[in-house]
This record gives sequence, structure tokens and C-alpha cells, in this order.
Amino acid sequence: MEVDKIKESIKRAAQDLFRKFGYHKTSVNEIAKRAKIAKATIYKYFESKEDVLHALLMDYLKVSVDEIIHNYNNDMDEETHLTNLIMKTSRLSYTVCNEFIGWDFIRESTNSQDFLKSLSNELEELLISSFTKVSDFRKDETYPQRLRFLIKSSKSIVFSFAFTSVSDSDVRKNFVSFQKEILPYLVKAAIKE
Repeated sequence: MEVDKIKESIKRAAQDLFRKFGYHKTSVNEIAKRAKIAKATIYKYFESKEDVLHALLMDYLKVSVDEIIHNYNNDMDEETHLTNLIMKTSRLSYTVCNEFIGWDFIRESTNSQDFLKSLSNELEELLISSFTKVSDFRKDETYPQRLRFLIKSSKSIVFSFAFTSVSDSDVRKNFVSFQKEILPYLVKAAIKE
């Protein structure tokens, strides 16, 4: 098998298993069995199960962010545009945690906090580079810093209510509250000249 095909096979098997059983309950042996390769082969391409998850999530995030960016509507004003991008990427972040990792593992594992922080920082960089490429709005030297402020603030708020919510309905209520009561002020602060 070609290297890329082997890696894709590993990630596809891991994705299926993570979605079905959660990250914590899936073993490297199960991933190898599903991918129809030896366990040692996984370690040839990935240092750990966490690295497999990271690669899988970054692929998913890149594709999703590209879709969000390419569905950009030129008729929107900057405020609406940024609000839509933040809401879509916030939902994307929640989906990643919900579908691939599992909230129980995130809330209970000390390793997951460092992993999520690293992933969150990479997502932040991906968003900033993607948003600045597509945006037709005024771009001065402070635009990346203002955009970073908006993304960091939004990310912190979204992750805080995702970690503290007890049920999916709580999360939905928090998303609505964030969108209506907090995000408009963050966007205005980010686009203010």
C-alpha cells in the first residue's frame, strides 16, 4: 500500500470507531483490526492514538473551514459575515468534540485538556489565515489582531459552556444566548476602527 493510502485507511477506521464508541473506548488494536493492518504499522505513521485523532480532526476541520469560506456571500456586510463565520466555526468545534472525542472523556481526562488546547490553537490559526484570505473588507495592519481577538474570545466562551453544560439542550440554549447576547458585541469590538 502507498503511504497516503495507509494513513487514510488508519484515519477512516479510527473515525468510524471514535464515532461509534468514543475516543476513550477505542483501542489502537481495534483501529488496526478495522484498517486491516498490523498495530505496529499504525505506530510507523502515528506516534499515538492521540496523533491519529489529531490528524483526523485537522483534516475534518480544514475541509469544513474551506467549505465555510467558499460559501462566503459577497453581499453581506462585515458584521454579518464575521457573525456567520464565528457561529459556523463554533458549531464545527462543538461537533468535533461531540462526534469524535466524547464529552465524558474531555471532562474527565487531564490529557484531553492539553490536546484540546493544542487543537484549538491550530484551529485558530487555520481560521485566521482562511478568514484573512477571503475577506473583502478593509484590511489594515490591525485586521489580523482584531480577528484573533474575535476568534479567541468566541472560542473561550463556546468551550466554557460546552464544558459546563449538562445536556445537549443546555448547549443549544447557550449557543442561542451566545449568538444573541454576546457575539454581536464581540464582532462590533473586532471591526471597530
